[in-house]
Amino acid sequence: MVYLSQATNTLISRYQKWHQSLQPKEGIATIHVDEVASRVAAFYEKIRGIIDWKEEHLLKRRAIERILKRRLFVEGSDIAEPLILELIRGGHFPNDKIAESKIQEVQTTIDKYTHILNHTDYDQNKSRIQLYSWLSAIAACEIEEILTPSIKERALINYMFEIMNSRIKINEKIKISGEEKSIQTYIAVQRSLFNLDSSIISYHLLKYKYPEWKNLPEEQLNYITKNIHLIEKNLEKYLNHPLGNKFYHICEKYDTPFLLLGDALSKHTMESKEKFSDPELLEASIKVSYNQRVKTLKKRLSRAAFYSTLSIFLTNIVSLLLVEMPFNKLVTGYFFNYWAIVVDILGPTILMLVLVITIKPPKKENLPVVLMEVMKIAYDKGNPPAGGDVYEIKRFRKRNVIFEAIINLFYFSGFSAILALIIWGLYQVNFPPLSYIIFIIFLSLIAFAGSRIRQRAKELQVIDEREPLLFFFTDPFAIPVIQLGKWLTNKWKRYNIIAVFFSALIDMPFTIFVEFIEQWRYFLKEKKEKLH
Repeated sequence: MVYLSQATNTLISRYQKWHQSLQPKEGIATIHVDEVASRVAAFYEKIRGIIDWKEEHLLKRRAIERILKRRLFVEGSDIAEPLILELIRGGHFPNDKIAESKIQEVQTTIDKYTHILNHTDYDQNKSRIQLYSWLSAIAACEIEEILTPSIKERALINYMFEIMNSRIKINEKIKISGEEKSIQTYIAVQRSLFNLDSSIISYHLLKYKYPEWKNLPEEQLNYITKNIHLIEKNLEKYLNHPLGNKFYHICEKYDTPFLLLGDALSKHTMESKEKFSDPELLEASIKVSYNQRVKTLKKRLSRAAFYSTLSIFLTNIVSLLLVEMPFNKLVTGYFFNYWAIVVDILGPTILMLVLVITIKPPKKENLPVVLMEVMKIAYDKGNPPAGGDVYEIKRFRKRNVIFEAIINLFYFSGFSAILALIIWGLYQVNFPPLSYIIFIIFLSLIAFAGSRIRQRAKELQVIDEREPLLFFFTDPFAIPVIQLGKWLTNKWKRYNIIAVFFSALIDMPFTIFVEFIEQWRYFLKEKKEKLH
């Protein structure tokens, strides 16, 4: 006889709470936007989504952040209502579903972050723009949570954290505190389970460190305002911990059973305790969820292949026409020839396409292992210390000093060789010398973005697969390029001034146009009412 574990029973109760929160509530005033203005705004958001492609789960949050920054910069802090209206018009939230009371809740949140921004002392190492960008990203996370509470996702994160934190053990040679271990497990669970980025994880860590974060007492708000730079530095240390990748790889490998259990609970929420107490019924539900996930994964990869490739293609054209051609003509008097244009546009585009379309779905041998892992986490008999698995965190073996120098030399040589090969190829098609750097930057950014998509494609894979022998020869050349792309991506996020100009030149005029349409529609409706 097997019984659902206490953690699983708690998870089921939280899912039932989530299910009840979805039921329509009567007698509550909701926010309404004009349908015509909404169609125009939603069309613009789709076009922008192609140009500035992001993974689906980030679109809503990124839209909140983008609109929040623009409105704070132009209109000041009293922006909750226009912010929410713009989000609904853009199709990020449903019309007539969000309670009007949320406006004041969002405004209170905005006031909290603007208070921190306006009353903090700035140090020499952190500019106001950088702090503004960091706080805006976290504020966007909190606003999204207010408008669409993530009850289900938070329940699954806490469930996986509880189990993985008990299973992960630290090698005795590694010095790390119990709190550090818990925080690194918590971060790794969020990254692996839902691919959450640094902003949302930072927001969750702030709530973990300060349980009253959403409604801070005045004294604590003043303390946080005074020490916000120190708080940010501590969060960055947690997010960039030397052992963070090791925690992540363990959680990434074993996140599949948690995802599938969450899917099964979503379909059978109210009768899940009775249904999942029977291992055979649970197994049948997990198989259905697994097959559905495989189908969804294929669709997501197809979407990623299309939008990421189209985004790169359009970006290359814009870069070529507005930056590279004028720059080379002005400095060197050089004109792009036909082959140089083809290579500049299609080279990075084809690389992204190849990286995405060559991804393979999980093998058949993966499903039985997944089912076994689900049983381990769902029932009491699978949890430590009663025979559950233990995953050890340990460092790589320390290399000999001479070997370390030789290996680093090989690594640097591989990077130099691939750069030399790219430059030689560009020279053969008479590529403008001043565009070499731009092309290499694009190539490395695409290589990193493609590798991340490939990594997410393994979200259902639990079994270990042997790497092809070809990787032994290609990795020394590919990894340095991907690492360069990662470094550039992080720098781009931090100093993305172009995004500010884009918002000012395109977003703001278009938003004014959409708001004018809405106001004109309301004016006409008001005049029609007076005709009777």
